Amino acid sequence: MKVDKSTLEKVAHLARVEVPKEMEKQVIADLEKILTWVEKLNEVNTKDVEALTHMSFERNALREDDPKNTLTRSQGLANAPEHDKEYFKVPKVLD
Repeated sequence: MKVDKSTLEKVAHLARVEVPKEMEKQVIADLEKILTWVEKLNEVNTKDVEALTHMSFERNALREDDPKNTLTRSQGLANAPEHDKEYFKVPKVLD
């Protein structure tokens, strides 16, 4: 597929990117190579291929989300660099 300057400008506008004048020829050439490659994919026979919704047939192996206490508060705070008896102390990030 041929890409001209107006097509490049339209695509750049839609993508919200600026293409410097000195790079226009290179970007047009790259876009043409990409579009040629995509057109080549249309030659592949996919008649008997099922559409995929996921890239693998694996199912999620999720555990039940059962609440339980695995650490006590004192165990959780034991390795903290700064804490009071109940909370972590962290540096102030907002004024």
